[in-house]
Parts: sequence; structure tokens; C-alpha cells
Amino acid sequence: MSDPSELTLKELAAAIRRRKVSSLETTRALLARIDKWQPKLNAFARVEAEDALKAARAADRALAAGKAKGSLHGVPLAHKDMYYVKGKLAECGSKIRKGWIAPATATAVARLEAAGAFRLGALNMVEFAFGPTGHNPHTGHVRNPWDPARVTGGSSSGSGSAVAARLVPAALGSDTGGSIRMPAHFCGVTGLKPTNGRVSRANAMPLSFTLDTVGPIARTAEDCALILTAIAGPDPLDPTTDGAPAWNAKAAKRPARGMTIGVPKSFYVDDLERDVEKAFDDAIAMFRKLGVRVVQVDLPDQSLVSAAALIVIAVEAATTHAPWLRARPQDYSEQVRNRLANGLAFSGVQYLEALRWRGPALAAHLAAIGKCDAILTPAVRTVAPTIAETDVGGGPNADTVILGITRFMRPINYLGLPALVLPGGFGQHGMPIGLQLVGRPFRDESLVALGSAFQAATDYHRRMPGF
Repeated sequence: MSDPSELTLKELAAAIRRRKVSSLETTRALLARIDKWQPKLNAFARVEAEDALKAARAADRALAAGKAKGSLHGVPLAHKDMYYVKGKLAECGSKIRKGWIAPATATAVARLEAAGAFRLGALNMVEFAFGPTGHNPHTGHVRNPWDPARVTGGSSSGSGSAVAARLVPAALGSDTGGSIRMPAHFCGVTGLKPTNGRVSRANAMPLSFTLDTVGPIARTAEDCALILTAIAGPDPLDPTTDGAPAWNAKAAKRPARGMTIGVPKSFYVDDLERDVEKAFDDAIAMFRKLGVRVVQVDLPDQSLVSAAALIVIAVEAATTHAPWLRARPQDYSEQVRNRLANGLAFSGVQYLEALRWRGPALAAHLAAIGKCDAILTPAVRTVAPTIAETDVGGGPNADTVILGITRFMRPINYLGLPALVLPGGFGQHGMPIGLQLVGRPFRDESLVALGSAFQAATDYHRRMPGF
């Protein structure tokens, strides 16, 4: 059969289950690819080759004995280095956690293992998941497979790069201010930020305790659904998931024809690069061709929603890191230390006002979109900028560029909504362009239905970086 590294997660899981390819063959193919491309991309923090080969052999023996564990039996994955695995390093892209051994396993990882997956290693990330570009002076910057001089997006930088380069079929990322969706856009892959409270965050590194979400980066919307099938639902270790629904596979396969998408009149369509605007217009035309009703929606002032999100993440991140900020400020990179210091500038009243406004802001958003199943926006207004121009000392426009990267991300985190980013074209310098579908609370499956229909009619998600 074809190289297993080129298969989507859904295709690979089916091929292993039907014994068209073994887990061991797959693991060896991925390790060979990692060995070739890791020096160029720096996507992995650690590769656990011997453990992975041992797990692959065990998976093949179990399958031969008729004892498949679940839908992901024998599939090698890798995850952002903030998902704890008991007894293994979890350094979170930082100097402060260098050498730290996790005392417990993250619920999301444990559920993937229960479905039969195992890990190839840990993926690089932005220090403590607090940055939108992918920069990390401690572990080295992760490189974009489409152009190693350009950013991957952060903070799930290794996850985006590894999936785009076919080093793994899927990976867990996290999304507090766009950290799944930005790497999906910049690296030309698919990323799903679930509704807040849909997936347990237990034993994953915290950043902002009311905004953090756990979700997948993969090649397709269907692949993301496979991951959500395994990890969604309540977990007693994370009270925010109390009452969270399990994944509804039937709803995720709903026909797109007859669904309704809203297109915002402003904010998300302002000041776009020409190629991004064209990809967005082409996507609208494609959804109409697929029988989706497209209407305009007038959303509440998204700049206010974004500003509230900035207050919440800044204060909560500063609170999480307060002990280390006092004891070890010199061990943070300049970018991350400056971001954390911003949280100290807000008053308690400002923070509580920002929290209190979330309910009314969500109600106003839902009223504005009416009966729409989702709204469609560009993911980011530009293609990937260079690493140099967004680094510390990157010039007078660096801060403006960095803020612009997250412009279409932050409101979604603040409102707790699900959002799917999927490849929608290519722009300047041959770099990928992402589209963002934003859904209704706990209607994540509708995004997969729409995304799957779009991907069945386009091939952007199948294109591979040329290296």
C-alpha cells in the first residue's frame, strides 16, 4: 500500500484495523520521516522511539488475537509537551520545568490510549503555551514546513508543524487564545477548538483557567471528529465538564445541504490580505454550491469582546505564574515574561467586570446569529509572517503584526464557542490560508459536518509541503 505517513488518521486507523498495514510498519515509517525532517523543523521536544516500537508490537499482537482496544487501535500519535504522562518528562517548552516528571496522566491522553493510540513522543510548543507565533528561545523555534523561515503559529507550534509535515497523523494542541487554530491556518491543516467544558483539561498544564480548551490538530475535519469521539465528555477530575455531552457521530455526519452559515458584516472581513479575501470569497461560493444557505450577520462589537478576552487571559495567566514570577523571573523568555507582566496591570474590578460580561456577551452573540448553524470567517487576516519580523527586536511593526495574528481568535475563546479551522487556499509566498467556522455552544458536530462537506469538494487539505 502507499506510505502510511501520507494517510489521514481515519484512513490509517482503518488500514491498521483491517491489517492492510501493521502498527509496527506505520511506526517505523513515521520514525524514519521524523529522523529526516526533525533537524529542519524542530517539531518534536522528545522522540520516544523505543517505547513507541514496543507499543506498536503489542498493538499488532493484540489485533492478531482479536483484542483491538478501540477506534484508534495501533495508531501512533504525539502531543504538545503540556499533556502529562505519568513518569515521563513534561517540560512545557520552558526552562522552569526543565527535567520535571509528570505525576499523573492527562485525561485526554488516557482516553486516546483507551481507544488504542500510543505516543511517539512530545511535541515542541511555545513556552508555557503563552504566545501566538511559535517562538521559543529555550527549545528553539519550530519551523513551518511550507517555509522554514516563517512562523508556525502558536502555541501548539510543534503540533501544527508535525501534522503538516506528515510526521504524525494527528496531535493534541490547546487553545486559550487561538493556539490550535493559528497553527492550523499557518501550517495548512485542520484544527478544532471544542466548546468550553466539552473536553477535560485534567493533568494538562494550565494557563488561563476559564479559557483553556483541549482539542486536536489533524488533516481533516473527520480526523478531528475521531479524536473528539475518544476524548469528549464529562470527567470528575475537571468539574467544568460536568454534564458535557459525548460526541454525537450522527450529528457530525449531517448533510451540509440545508444548513445555514452567517457571514459577518464587519471586523472579521476588514483589512484582509488580497489572497485571504479571495480564499474567503471562494469558500462562500463553495458552500453555496454545496447547498448551504449563506446570510449576512451583524455581530456585536467584536473589538470589545476581544478586549475582555485579553483582560481575562492576562490576569489568569499572571495568577497561575505568580509564584515563579516572584522567585524565578529571569528564567522566562523576554516575550513570555512581558506578557505575564501585563496581567499585573489590571485591577480586580476590571477582571471581575470582564468575567461578569461573558454571559451577556454570549447572549448578544447568539441573538445576532439567529438560527445560523455557524458563522464563517477568515482564520487570520494574513498568511504566515517570518520568524524574524515577529521576534523580540523584530522592528517597529512587530507588536502590531503579533496582535493582528490573534484578532479573529480571542473573541471565540472569551465566548466559549467551538471553532474549526480548515485549509481554504494558498496565498503570498505559497503559504496556506485557513477558514474559520464558529459554531453554537455544544454543537461542535455541526462544524465537522460543514467542514467535511467542504473538504469533500476541495483538495487544499491533501496538499503536502514540498520541503
